[in-house]
Amino acid sequence: MNTSKSETVKEHPLKPSRRSMPCLAQSQTHPQILSKHSSFLQPNCVQPQPPPQPLSAGTSTTTVDVVSERAKVMETLENNLLKLSNTEYSDPFLGKDKDTYTDDSEHGNYDTRTDQSLLIQNKLTRQKTEPRTKSSLKTDGMASSGLFFKDGKKRIDYILVYKKSSLQVEKRSTFEKNLRAEGLMLEREPAVTNSDIMFVKIHCPWETLCKYAERMNIRMPFRKKCYYTDWRSKTMGSLQRNMRELKSWLPRNPMKLDKEALPDLEETDCYTAPFSRARMHHFTINNKDSFFSNSTRSRIVHHMLQRTKYEDGKSKMGINRLLNNGTYEAAFPPHEGSHKSRHPIKTHGAQNHRHLLYERWARWGMWYKYQPLDLIRRYFGEKIGLYFAWLHLGMNTIPFMRVEGLSVQLNKEICEANETIMCPMCERNCTLQKLNESCIYAKVTHLFDNGGTVFFAIFMAIWATVFLEFWKRRRAVLTYDWDLIDWEDEEEELRPQFEAKYSQVERVNPITGKPEPFQPFPDKLSRLMVSVSGIFFMISLVLTAVFAVVVYRLVAMEQFASFKWYFIKKYWQFATSGTGVCINFMIIMSLNVVYEKVAYLLTDLEHPRTESEWENSFALKMFLFQFVNLNSSIFYIAFFLGRFAGRPGKYNKLFNRWRLEECHPSGCLIDLCLQMGVIMVLKQMWNNFMELGYPLLQNWWSRRKMKRGGQLMEHKISLPQWEKDWNLQPMNLHGLMDEYLEMVLQFGFTTIFVAAFPLAPLLALLNNIIEIRLDAYKFVTQWRRPMPARATDIGIWYGILEGIGVLAVITNAFVIAITSDYIPRFVYAYKYGPCTDQGYRQEKCLKGYVNSSLSVFDLSELGMGYSGYCRYRDYRAPPWSSTPYEFTLQFWHVLAARLAFIIVFEHLVFGIKSFIAYLIPDMPKDLCDRMRREKYLVQEMMYEAELEHLQKERKKNGKQYHHEWP
Repeated sequence: MNTSKSETVKEHPLKPSRRSMPCLAQSQTHPQILSKHSSFLQPNCVQPQPPPQPLSAGTSTTTVDVVSERAKVMETLENNLLKLSNTEYSDPFLGKDKDTYTDDSEHGNYDTRTDQSLLIQNKLTRQKTEPRTKSSLKTDGMASSGLFFKDGKKRIDYILVYKKSSLQVEKRSTFEKNLRAEGLMLEREPAVTNSDIMFVKIHCPWETLCKYAERMNIRMPFRKKCYYTDWRSKTMGSLQRNMRELKSWLPRNPMKLDKEALPDLEETDCYTAPFSRARMHHFTINNKDSFFSNSTRSRIVHHMLQRTKYEDGKSKMGINRLLNNGTYEAAFPPHEGSHKSRHPIKTHGAQNHRHLLYERWARWGMWYKYQPLDLIRRYFGEKIGLYFAWLHLGMNTIPFMRVEGLSVQLNKEICEANETIMCPMCERNCTLQKLNESCIYAKVTHLFDNGGTVFFAIFMAIWATVFLEFWKRRRAVLTYDWDLIDWEDEEEELRPQFEAKYSQVERVNPITGKPEPFQPFPDKLSRLMVSVSGIFFMISLVLTAVFAVVVYRLVAMEQFASFKWYFIKKYWQFATSGTGVCINFMIIMSLNVVYEKVAYLLTDLEHPRTESEWENSFALKMFLFQFVNLNSSIFYIAFFLGRFAGRPGKYNKLFNRWRLEECHPSGCLIDLCLQMGVIMVLKQMWNNFMELGYPLLQNWWSRRKMKRGGQLMEHKISLPQWEKDWNLQPMNLHGLMDEYLEMVLQFGFTTIFVAAFPLAPLLALLNNIIEIRLDAYKFVTQWRRPMPARATDIGIWYGILEGIGVLAVITNAFVIAITSDYIPRFVYAYKYGPCTDQGYRQEKCLKGYVNSSLSVFDLSELGMGYSGYCRYRDYRAPPWSSTPYEFTLQFWHVLAARLAFIIVFEHLVFGIKSFIAYLIPDMPKDLCDRMRREKYLVQEMMYEAELEHLQKERKKNGKQYHHEWP
């Protein structure tokens, strides 16, 4: 069984075991030139090294004494230097554990025995005797790039920024002292472009990384994965070879990324386990600098920053509070270098991961390519990687649902009705119009109000279910590949604000068995009630805004009808609807600013227990606010406009003054389509500008201010990477919430009212193509690097999407049954048309439908000087009937058919959705087998690794060697 490199340093490896396989060498995590010709990209097995010469006891004791004396002297100097907050320092010692570090970026081998003092002695001895290697010379040259400390060896894991003029000197000094006591190394550096800005560079040494990796249960690799048994491996190998030969004859998929273009995606395929310093010999440690990835190092430092005190007291902790009170201006992990290079990537390779992401992902020329999700996850973290995977899946499925709703049926009766006079639609200024004047509206309405609308709505409801089910499968594969299967149980931690608030009330955690802060139920209930009251108040504010828009439409209707311009006077309904939509959109965008602040205050008032609970609560509030804000006016037009207007001679009026608005003679669907189209297009344009245009303008203005202030010297100065990142825009305060919220609201537009606006899927597809590249360009070039966070799913957004899918079925059923004319035409064709006894066969069965759907009114009853008869949309008896203006039998038949259609449509679609969800498993079958086999192999490998380690220890101590457990 081949062992890790830490074991091969001491002696030659033992004979390989039957079950365990030699692990591949870990790929470099922080490359400087990611060329396909680079040697570190080639997976090499660990080669045995001759054992080092043992150190004498005298040498070890002398070295430790010198180190301890030096540590005491440096501790005294540290206390004096803390008083000088504006001077730069580099502290190579740890204050709390008294451990010493001289070269933490060392690439050589090391001993993995539990005696840490021997590890320190070996470092100090090699520092004096070993010459400088080529790798150390390279890192010296890279120190000026802004990725390392001044010594060119200690990598910068995090950056803190503060102003020298800040008055919070004592808090900052205490905080930094406690950081160094926890094991971090700090170095100050003044800004080049601003004399008032100071940067604090943070480096996490190897021992501190190990300690906190064990505390945070971070999973690390220790053996190569074996998916199948030998016979199955041979069978699958031959099958894969045959498939590969077959694919070589097929044309190449242009959407796939070239493997040679992404050489850094070659990773080791190893089993992982929670890191433990006591079992460090189990893990594959080929290089200390690359064992913990860049994102993992940043996560560890961020974890420490969140839980370090700056004053006495349980509530006085965390970098977030220091950012809020102005002690620090910013805190962020640095980018790995520039995203651009003077040399082409095809000939010289990528300079770093950021450059590689820009060339192969963020450029607009890559809009049709698949996304390198593994590289995105490695650079930005699993949480952002899952977001782009979810966005990519939605973009791939939307194109398959397009054309059905655009079938055309034209009703010639409206365009040929030259003698049919329609009743006036307003009180004073409206004139009598002929029915054929609404021919254009009828043609546009019948583009999507036809027999195909029902099947299109069913198809969209089924697509929503299929999309969510396939996302479950995709998420399961990604969480397995990214080693996130058991992460939630291991990594979920309390928020520092929750710990500070309820530190005096504790209870035993039923899972861990340890005491932890606890929020009493009465306190939680009272805060929840206040939050719910705030939500209802904001929703009532939205409804008030919608009511104001309705009043505007009633007032503007009379004004546009008496307008001097003939065009506006003729199309006064279109002018009323268009201006009403624009005013509604401005109100929507204005209220969104208020909603974000209110949602933030209400969520903080609840004091959620964990970060995920805080994010879920905040996301739910924002979704409720914006969903009601965007869709309340649409619901009004779809289900209330023209339903309560009354009839000629007996119209209902608002405040006994303004007559309620009626639908157009061709129906209300054209108003609903106009409302959805304008809001969807304008909102997408505004969001795209705020996501990319606004950061571009801010970054341009900051560069202009530096040039105008003369802060840069005449000759060009190469700014270090931390200062370049400082000049970029910070990521949104709420992380990916805005991105998810935008796409979820778009999902609602695509599914909820798709029967009324079938162009929504096409607009969503185009927006998704743009959105992926906008977000990619923004993350890579315009934003500071976000803290790489982990996640196993898209959070509460999945539940919201399921709720939208259910609401979409109900809403489309009501839109087809109530808003459109599908059911009245269906009833007429089978009950009242010329084909009553023959069934619906041709369009001739709808002959006379328009005349049947219009009722008659005596104009002399209006008292406006008109005579004769006019028509209006309703099913009422004529004035010469024995019961004038009462509902006819056809009205009740149509109403019964509408209610029946709603019930049948909902049950049918929900049944199909449930059946499809049952047929599609949440996890692929082969993935289940791999996970079960991995669990079995991990247990055996851990046992064999521990057995082999104990056997080596016994052999080293001179005891008899046995093959069984000692």
